Amino acid sequence: MGLELYLDLLSQPCRALYIFARSNNIPFEFKRVELMKGQHRTEEFRKVNILMKVPALKDGSFTLAESIAILLYLARKFKTPDHWYPSDLQKRARVDEYLSWQHVNIRGKGSKLFLTKVLLPLLTGQPLSPKKLEGVTEELNVVLKQFEEKFLQDKPFIAGSEVSLADLVALVELMQPVGAGYDLFEERPKLAEWRRRVEEAVGKQLFQEAHEGILNIQNLTADKIAPELLEHFKHQLLKQASQN
Repeated sequence: MGLELYLDLLSQPCRALYIFARSNNIPFEFKRVELMKGQHRTEEFRKVNILMKVPALKDGSFTLAESIAILLYLARKFKTPDHWYPSDLQKRARVDEYLSWQHVNIRGKGSKLFLTKVLLPLLTGQPLSPKKLEGVTEELNVVLKQFEEKFLQDKPFIAGSEVSLADLVALVELMQPVGAGYDLFEERPKLAEWRRRVEEAVGKQLFQEAHEGILNIQNLTADKIAPELLEHFKHQLLKQASQN
């Protein structure tokens, strides 16, 4: 049995894996798991990942969860070019540093804006309050400033002169707010140039293909979401909103 990747390209980590595997010519079978239909909550998928989350990997009898672990597994197994996860100790440490930081920062704040701007109004039928939107946007702006000043600085890429896993993971996350209608690159020329370099490094056509769904997410309607997920999302988002 060959390598199987269980993905939904609406998910940022899934897009990172898809782009990485495709740009490195890693052979895999694309197993589509549609989150909005609740396919990640089936017993069939639970056999692949007991956590019932995407992405997931199956390599023969071996299964693996968590996107960063899967990216590193693929990089090592298929001996991808060194720049992705450098052998140089300090460059690798820069990649590790970003991957350790990003979860509750870029991912956390970008996802929060996306959920608040796209899903909350859809689920509640209520327009989003400008004050609420301003608050979550400012939270994202704070970590974007940190990203530019701490991780990007004046370098072409996070680890130096070549693209790495850190850049790919960062950019797919930043595209989530873009899909929600917040173009965070518009007034940030340094960030926009970095985005252009990362896209060129992985292949612009591949990058656009992977992001087609999320860039059209505003066409999503409630009837396209599994009923049990509607209630789950609504409960989670309203709880989150009440805490802010």
